[in-house]
Amino acid sequence: MYHTAAYVGTVPDKSAVRKASRESWIAGAFEALQTGGIDALRVEPLALRLGVTKGSFYHHFENRRDLHLAMLDAWEQAGTSAIITAIDQHAEDSTPIDRLHRLAERTMVPDHFSDSIENGIRAWARTDPVVAEAAGRVDARRVEYAASLLRASGLSPAAARRRAQLFYRVLIGEFMWRSSGGPTATAREIRETVELLVAPGR
Repeated sequence: MYHTAAYVGTVPDKSAVRKASRESWIAGAFEALQTGGIDALRVEPLALRLGVTKGSFYHHFENRRDLHLAMLDAWEQAGTSAIITAIDQHAEDSTPIDRLHRLAERTMVPDHFSDSIENGIRAWARTDPVVAEAAGRVDARRVEYAASLLRASGLSPAAARRRAQLFYRVLIGEFMWRSSGGPTATAREIRETVELLVAPGR
């Protein structure tokens, strides 16, 4: 799961928090989601967290749902778009297998904050159809990106699709395991995962 993309750009410094920009509200909402779940995404507690009045919230957002949609956009950008862009940045100087290996490294190395955000979004999706739809869209995009790398490595479209889905299942399993205290994937395990994905076969 591409949750391990750094959300550094989403979390503001102290001066940004005092200004209570739109980005500060989104960052504060992610931190609240991380520590308190969806129930913590209420305007008054977020305003207290940021040290501002509720009026600041309504300067940037029409309502809570507007904030939720902004959070989902930020999650997709940081956890999917930014990773794909970074991996494809030097596509001309690398093979599809190289990029698949970088993808595996980026998504199988733990990051506590990003992992917490991914957990929070997934839990939220179980009770909110709008969030579930966004999560489904992100999942489909992640799988398709992996499939595109596998197709470029020489696999047939059908095989690439199956293996991309298998890869995503592995990533989800690895994420759940480490989130519950399991060991982090080693460099060798990551390398062998990629080797199995691109092995010749139908």
